[in-house]
Amino acid sequence: MSNLAKSLESECRMVSGCDALRQIISPKARDLGGFSVKRILPSRGMKAVGPWVFFDHMGPATFAAGDGINVRPHPHIGLATVTYLFEGQIQHKDSLGTDVAVLPGDINLMVAGHGIVHSERQTTAVTKQPHHVHGLQLWLALPQSHEQCEPAFHHYDSTSLPNINFDGGQAKILIGSAFGQSSPVITFSETLYAEIQLNQGASLQLPDVEELALYIVQGDLAIANITMADHHMAVFSNDKILTVTAQSDTRLVIIGGASLGPRYIDWNFVATDKNLIETAKQRWQQQQFPSIPGDADDFIPLP
Repeated sequence: MSNLAKSLESECRMVSGCDALRQIISPKARDLGGFSVKRILPSRGMKAVGPWVFFDHMGPATFAAGDGINVRPHPHIGLATVTYLFEGQIQHKDSLGTDVAVLPGDINLMVAGHGIVHSERQTTAVTKQPHHVHGLQLWLALPQSHEQCEPAFHHYDSTSLPNINFDGGQAKILIGSAFGQSSPVITFSETLYAEIQLNQGASLQLPDVEELALYIVQGDLAIANITMADHHMAVFSNDKILTVTAQSDTRLVIIGGASLGPRYIDWNFVATDKNLIETAKQRWQQQQFPSIPGDADDFIPLP
């Protein structure tokens, strides 16, 4: 944990009303296809928030011409990936035959179910010149009744996602319902994901859901009389409704929903039963997962 997070938690214990904050999570750097990402979940002491079991902040990253994201084919089970970009473009291909450009503001939800393979790369048209990438990639654990479902891919254009303007900012409901609006994105359990822009000095009352966290993409917030910096996640107690205030122009996301209970996570596999993960490992080692049309010549080996 960073010194900033330690000092925040130490201060939190001394502030009246700070019991609304359950934990503050600092980012850890991880390599993803040749560039560094900030990993928030899973974290020590916090494996999930509602159904969300994985949270990566990509960038902001600048690539020189000829360079870019190149994540080779790899498998998933028991989860749904959710990719959301603020800037840039990534080409998603999967074993269902999906071949789609992930663009800023869209939601792309890939349901792994009993097994899917995908790659995330950038096209020659993108990499032939200097470019930027900035976004978030999250994983949703599927409920036990759906973790072995048929794989699927769902794309939702930015224009289909509700935007809400309020005094001092705006909110975009990516998944679930909040602030009187609901997203059309498919859900498998109670799930919340929203992007919020707050002007300096503006306040926002957070939604009341079973489990809730916010992540500051850029800017800083006053939370229970504590100023929290960007690239940190605040996880809240489920019996507290809290108002946050932007100390500068701030972009944040909120995630949450109903808890699904514990999950086993090993590499790219999520399951309620370790045997499902061991079977998936064997399938990948023996190349028994389906291949990606047009992208079957390379893959990421099992660690």
